[in-house]
Amino acid sequence: SASKKHRKLFTLKEKLEVIKRIEKGEHNCDISCALNMHESSVRMIRAQAEKIKESCKNATPVSAKKVAIFSMWIEDQTQLSLAVIQEEAKALYDAVKLELNETDAKPFTASHGWFDCFKKSSNLYNVKITGEADAADIEAAESFPAIFETIIKEGGYLSQQVFNLNETGLYWKHMPARTYISRDEAYAPGFKAAKDHMTVMLCTNSNGDCKLKPIIVYCLANPRALAEYSKDYIPVVWKSNVKAWVTASIFIVYFCNCLTAELKENLAFKILLVLDNAPGHPPCLIDLSENILPPNMTSLIQPLDQGVIAAFKHTFARLIRGRDGENKEFWRKFNVKDAIDILAEAWAEVSSSCLNAVWCRVWPVCSDVQELLDFHGEELSV
Repeated sequence: SASKKHRKLFTLKEKLEVIKRIEKGEHNCDISCALNMHESSVRMIRAQAEKIKESCKNATPVSAKKVAIFSMWIEDQTQLSLAVIQEEAKALYDAVKLELNETDAKPFTASHGWFDCFKKSSNLYNVKITGEADAADIEAAESFPAIFETIIKEGGYLSQQVFNLNETGLYWKHMPARTYISRDEAYAPGFKAAKDHMTVMLCTNSNGDCKLKPIIVYCLANPRALAEYSKDYIPVVWKSNVKAWVTASIFIVYFCNCLTAELKENLAFKILLVLDNAPGHPPCLIDLSENILPPNMTSLIQPLDQGVIAAFKHTFARLIRGRDGENKEFWRKFNVKDAIDILAEAWAEVSSSCLNAVWCRVWPVCSDVQELLDFHGEELSV
């Protein structure tokens, strides 16, 4: 309707297109029809034309290029959190500043205020994510923190002794599906994109100061890339399964051997391990049943699902891009050993403050509220 068109927030590109048509002598009604906007919006832009052009002149090359690149990056994503957006925006700004040699460019912090303005100018809006979260039991998730706090008090656990472990699938060798070609070419050269994947298990405590080795479950027990390496000296715990899944037997072996040995070196051996009810997490293991999160609520309150896994994957992708990850030749040489090294580096970069902040929903007392504001933002989809 006309009223909805009138209320729309226009981007700078759209405003400049209107001004361009105005300077060509087109009438307001013609511009309105051509650009599908209300005529009153055209008149408003016409009245502010000089101010809009002046603001474009004052914009630094760094900020202009950063906004253009960042807008394209946003469009290529399917699920984002505010923490990921802020981190990517700052990384892009630093990269563009270095590329343009703009040493005098003002600092950029990617604040909440900046994102609110960017969200309006880019016409982004908040939607509910479908999938596991769509079937979540919201009422049960709201009542569980009180139950969990009772378990903490009765067991006398410290924040250093409360752990969460969860797994996620990782496509470590997924070539980009899009590319740029010359206008003279009808289509891009064909190739079969690699989609090699593994399962990664991450484990950390609520205090954020004890981050355990990532556990990798791969489809091969002895891949060629690791033939010259001892698995005891790689920066991950290596497990194998034909489908690269975490099975109950893999979990039991890991818990009874690797996990207990690593924790005994770091703290008095009394821990509370919080798990979801996945088939690979046997609830009968040394009476862990009271520590299992009830079904249909893990996507709402499980700590690692509240931003840690997303931050880890984003950092992993950023580190790959930093190693020329958009080049096809890079992907041909990229093997599982390279992926392991980058994976371990990405896990090391996830900050302890982020690891602590994500416990805010299941155990608010141990979580820093201010860090929550910095690392746990609203979910966005474009």
